[in-house]
Amino acid sequence: MSEVSSATCPSHVLEDPSAKAVARVYALAYLDAAASANVSDPLEELQSFHDDVLVPHPEFERLLTSQFTSRDDKQGIIDRVVKPRASEFFVRFLHVLAEHDRLDLLPAIYAEAQTEYETRSGQKRVTVKSAIALSESQVQSIADRLNAALPFEPIVETEVDESLLGGLVIQVGDTVYDSSLKSRLKSLQHRLRERYLHEIQSGRDRFSHSEGN
Repeated sequence: MSEVSSATCPSHVLEDPSAKAVARVYALAYLDAAASANVSDPLEELQSFHDDVLVPHPEFERLLTSQFTSRDDKQGIIDRVVKPRASEFFVRFLHVLAEHDRLDLLPAIYAEAQTEYETRSGQKRVTVKSAIALSESQVQSIADRLNAALPFEPIVETEVDESLLGGLVIQVGDTVYDSSLKSRLKSLQHRLRERYLHEIQSGRDRFSHSEGN
């Protein structure tokens, strides 16, 4: 794996563009290596290590990512704790990260690998915002309609935004489709305001024309 230099990390590596760029390099290398090794589900162990080990055990994560833990000690921790429970492929990947002092990037690497894997699989995340929580049947109905309309398989993620009042806001990448009641009311307010200003201006024009006569 190639190494890319990074600037000093801010409070969270996921917020640091340079760290995310480095994480993407490792994520792509991880997925490419997994494909070459015929790993059927390359995200399974990565997700499990993130969700089931690092997140619920922050003390272990700090030990594994701390600058005060030497590289040799990190390698030893991986061999003692992870190796008996993981594949040789995944353990080797952790060793590479430890060798380059990049274990702190694991959350960002997982996020980048997940996005890239979905893209390679013809999938893409779609965020659907609503004023109230949607039922499973509603989410499935939306997913079916999106699947028919979009050139990829949507992975629907839902969010509740009570300020929307009603309707939906659907975001696909950087594109937002806003059919919410809040948006429609705002549009109506804008049209009424434009009409009101137009009527005032028309009245002024008629008044000026009358004075001229």
